Amino acid sequence: MLAFSDLREATYCPRKLYYARRADRTVPDEVTAVQELAHRYDDVLEGDCDDELAGLAALPPPAYREQLRRTAERCARFDALCEPADRDVLLTGRDCRGIAGKVLAGPPEPSLVSPGEPPENGVWEPHSVWAVAAAKALAWEREIPVERAYVEYPAHGVVRSVDITARRTAAYRRAMRTVEGIDGPPPRLRNSAKCESCEYADTCGVRTRSLSSLLGL
Repeated sequence: MLAFSDLREATYCPRKLYYARRADRTVPDEVTAVQELAHRYDDVLEGDCDDELAGLAALPPPAYREQLRRTAERCARFDALCEPADRDVLLTGRDCRGIAGKVLAGPPEPSLVSPGEPPENGVWEPHSVWAVAAAKALAWEREIPVERAYVEYPAHGVVRSVDITARRTAAYRRAMRTVEGIDGPPPRLRNSAKCESCEYADTCGVRTRSLSSLLGL
């Protein structure tokens, strides 16, 4: 049984997953605090938690509140995300399992909460795979098709919908094969921007773009 988080990490970088499996994977308190914002959208819109926003949101409280209002207007299921049927749900499918931050009712759809920054459009590829994994697991549990998932970026007041398409499902299958095939350190990425912020860069020994520039390579 594969973990949602392993599929997400393997899509980003298989070598990162290799090192992550050997490290403490406890979620830091600051990450949990940001994720909790996803359960306080109503409070934010009412202006009840500006002091907390100042330390967690990527925008000043007034700008954050305006961004969240735009998200509420664009997202057809924003009300359901504010009051989900369940939260922090362990989903177990045929091939993978993991925690969905929220599960919506009517129709059942999972939502995943990321502490990071969203791309300009859509979701990052690792998050696309993460969303497919959650949708597949929920569909397996409920024995019904689940055709959409959500990824929330609460620090930025952004919610993105993820349709479970054939292309995304194929990427999910590739990630499964990658995870199943890891039995030693996978090859390093070469001169990838991904390595700049990776917490395992020193352990991995990869030469980052910034280091290559300093060395004139």
